[in-house]
Amino acid sequence: MTSVAHPRDRYDRPVGSLRLSVTDRCNMRCRYCMPEESYVWLPRASLLSFEELERLVRLFAISGVEKVRLTGGEPLLRHDLPNLVSRLRRVPGIRDLALTTNGILLDRWAEPLRNAGLDRLTISLDTLRPERLREFARTDRHPDVLRGIAAARHAGFTTIKVNAVIIRDYNLDELGDLLAFGRSEGVEVRFIEYMDVGGATRWSMDQVVSKQELLELIGRTHGPTTLLAGDPRAPAERFTLVDGTRFGIVASTTAPFCGQCDRSRLTADGTWFLCLYAEAGVDLRESLRRGASDAEICDQIRQTWEGRTDRGAEARLGQSERGALYPVEALRADPRREMHTRGG
Repeated sequence: MTSVAHPRDRYDRPVGSLRLSVTDRCNMRCRYCMPEESYVWLPRASLLSFEELERLVRLFAISGVEKVRLTGGEPLLRHDLPNLVSRLRRVPGIRDLALTTNGILLDRWAEPLRNAGLDRLTISLDTLRPERLREFARTDRHPDVLRGIAAARHAGFTTIKVNAVIIRDYNLDELGDLLAFGRSEGVEVRFIEYMDVGGATRWSMDQVVSKQELLELIGRTHGPTTLLAGDPRAPAERFTLVDGTRFGIVASTTAPFCGQCDRSRLTADGTWFLCLYAEAGVDLRESLRRGASDAEICDQIRQTWEGRTDRGAEARLGQSERGALYPVEALRADPRREMHTRGG
């Protein structure tokens, strides 16, 4: 089909970046995402096929999306993921293809993903202490995560970021260790403020370590930090230390960046969320499976985005008594509210 005008929302934000969840399953149970003992999973028959995912990405690209990030759950649990990567690599207009993973299975898949055309990797690693990961995420596979990071470097990925959610009563004392790890391993660590979304049912504001406090703590032990120039639409602000070590901070909780947000999220069953905090999404799977044309789906994308007014993180910031976004019962009622379903 011919190109269409790229939509902009009510705040003049483009539809530039798509986070594409390929599965809601995960092999970890992190406290800020999946702390409960049992979950309501998306029916397997409802999950989009690779052909459907590729078609939607192509239509989003026609509508202006240039960046796609594969997420989950844990995306490496999706069978034959390099096949999907190679499909998306060939979509005209997609100039950046990334993946976020917990790294447990990355040792096996880093090289096939790189060969398939994946550009960048982000690996979650909240602690360098195996016993803490065991308590926090109910897994003994900390060594596998470290092997996955090494495999990513060996596979030739030049941009590898390591995400660490910092929680006051858990890992705040590891800032220096994580910075040293990033420096020694040639990866960039990003410290993320603890967010009150999805499965963070035990979230409280006193557990949040703000960007300001992170910079103060780092400055005390590592000297002055310098803010680096970067893409204003990127979620992380990037800094450098006097020794050249670079790191990032994602301050979604205390300093939201809604005004520049060009991201949206597509669940593995084809529900499109315009904001991480959105109560409901748009069912694109129904359009696909009822036989809607490319032009009809592009029009659906355009009209939906042009009506977007979401500034979810800013709205949460203004609440006087702020608690977790959803209680457990609300998550049970609609599993698409879970972070492991809609992607981080």
